[in-house]
Amino acid sequence: MSDLKRTGLYDLHLELGAKMVPFAGYEMPVQYPAGVMKEHIHTRENAGLFDVSHMGQVLVRPKSGDVADAALAFETLVPVSLLALKEGRQRYAMFTNDAGGIMDDLMVANRGDHLFVVVNAACKEADIAHMRANLSDSCDIEVIGDRALLALQGPLAEAALNGIAPVADMKFMDVAMVPSEFGDLWVSRSGYTGEDGLEISVVDDRAVAFARALLAAEGVEPIGLGARDSLRLEAGLCLYGNDIDETTSPVEAALEWAMQKVRRKGGAREGGFPGADRILNELENGTTRRRVGILPEGRAPMRAHTLLFASEDASEPMGEVTSGAFGPTIARPMSMGYVATEFAETGTRIFAEVRGKRLPATIADMPFRPSTYKR
Repeated sequence: MSDLKRTGLYDLHLELGAKMVPFAGYEMPVQYPAGVMKEHIHTRENAGLFDVSHMGQVLVRPKSGDVADAALAFETLVPVSLLALKEGRQRYAMFTNDAGGIMDDLMVANRGDHLFVVVNAACKEADIAHMRANLSDSCDIEVIGDRALLALQGPLAEAALNGIAPVADMKFMDVAMVPSEFGDLWVSRSGYTGEDGLEISVVDDRAVAFARALLAAEGVEPIGLGARDSLRLEAGLCLYGNDIDETTSPVEAALEWAMQKVRRKGGAREGGFPGADRILNELENGTTRRRVGILPEGRAPMRAHTLLFASEDASEPMGEVTSGAFGPTIARPMSMGYVATEFAETGTRIFAEVRGKRLPATIADMPFRPSTYKR
């Protein structure tokens, strides 16, 4: 793993007994001594601390000084409304390509005079190049290279961070710059687990001390990528590269909730983003396949690339699993994937081919376990 990058918390992970694995070009902790199952349950019941410093942090500053100009420029790359995004709020978005596929999903925050953008680790170089190529006429693109990013998730997350910096007044998808003894913290009330939680950007040279302070708080334990994956799957959240990619449109991926009316047909700022013709047509007329939740009837997990069939004896598959695991909180296996639209209705019985056998499963609503965001 000598060619892999390391976050500033690498030595702390080793000290805490982490098993390190390659992920998105970095050495990252997949689990700690407690193990994936206990880490998952601990996050649901207490609070888990995740190192997500491998993700990209970018500031988009309008050359005019008016954040509305940055929002309008950014709207040429995403099918969501950013002009309506109020200061101190953030929104889920996705870069689309000319074919209507998803290049990456990301978070965009309005911080008053600029936008703060967080992109996925595996896509960040391409995303930064994409922003520079398309926004540089009207915006300055500043890549943040001196800040770590931590995610604190679970019912005790607010209390743990509030002992260091005041965050109790923040609601889901709020963002704020909060002073602390570790310098200004860039905080968002969001996460990737379905739990109430916070994501915190902190200067690199204070990151280890900040992480130690959080771990010293009641109920906080370090959590690895293994539990992060099962937590987000229980929450019905997509993983880029598995559940969404350049071959899937936002409508196929059941992400149309993220596309506001103003960007749709008849809206004041209809279209104007890559792939708009296809995406707007799919919003009106539907798609041939849809991302759905899937609950296997037995105990065997149906993992990524498992083929899905309309019946026990169907000759051709009509879909495929993109993510699958055992859900520790729901105490049963769970999957998500794509099926032909006529089989996407909740309650539909389908079959998956597992080790040469056709096993029954049911199309299910997501999230598999209700989310607990602080509204």
